[in-house]
Amino acid sequence: MERGRSRTDGALYVRRTLRAGQRIAHDGDVIVLGDVHAGAEIRAAGDVLVFGHLRGVVHAGALGSEQAMVCAWRLEPVQLRIGHVIARPPDAREEAPGVPEIARLEDGQVVIERALGPEDGRMARG
Repeated sequence: MERGRSRTDGALYVRRTLRAGQRIAHDGDVIVLGDVHAGAEIRAAGDVLVFGHLRGVVHAGALGSEQAMVCAWRLEPVQLRIGHVIARPPDAREEAPGVPEIARLEDGQVVIERALGPEDGRMARG
């Protein structure tokens, strides 16, 4: 296994920043502990979680799953795919909200929403 990558229970953990030209493909979930630069690409059969800034191309549910999701601390991909649905940011983009966001499919459309935090009163504590 390449340095900076490990597998646990079907998930692939990438413990480094992905730079332009680097690609990750995995048949499960992909969890990146770092940024994903423009020009980098992630393809996962499951979910994609980025503990950093996501600016590259991301494809969750690459085998057709419409239940897959993408979550990032800063979600600003060049292109985002979930299952067979492709989305890209509008030409005139607003400033990113500065809070983690989740992209998922709803009625065949990509929906991006703020990740819920403790202040929303919906996060479970154990």
